[in-house]
Amino acid sequence: MHTTCYTVADVWRLLENVTDPEVPVLSVVDLGVIRHVDISDVYGGQHVQVTITPTYSGCPAMDMIAANIRIELMMAGFQQVEIVQQLSPAWTTDWMSESGKQKLKEYGIAPPASGFSSCASAEADEQVLVPCPRCGSHHTQLISQFGSTACKALYQCLDCKEPFDYFKCH
Repeated sequence: MHTTCYTVADVWRLLENVTDPEVPVLSVVDLGVIRHVDISDVYGGQHVQVTITPTYSGCPAMDMIAANIRIELMMAGFQQVEIVQQLSPAWTTDWMSESGKQKLKEYGIAPPASGFSSCASAEADEQVLVPCPRCGSHHTQLISQFGSTACKALYQCLDCKEPFDYFKCH
């Protein structure tokens, strides 16, 4: 039986295929939830351990993300896949890739505002000037701290009148 030997860099590339179930344009790498990848040789193949950090404690998408990581890596030939959740340090939108933020905008979700990704309280989001991802206007208003998911706030553009999600800090 021939097995492929993967490097850590190979695993990171494979993880680009695993998307966030709540925002399917983002890979788990774009989202920044992958903290560490470790590979070890075991009898009959390789063992891979992937450490993930949830976007917030209790995020319902993390179980699906872990399952999809496991499926992707097993389909690539790994015999043993271990997913470890790491809660500290807490995830921050600073860990999102710049290409991921651009993908959010193209998808119609305002990406996290610069300088506020590590905010300490929800009030900081209210002071953020969030541009509309559709028309680019900065003439927007917060409608609700809770958008389509707990990691988003609901805004409305006062120029094009469209509501939109803002990927907020938490």
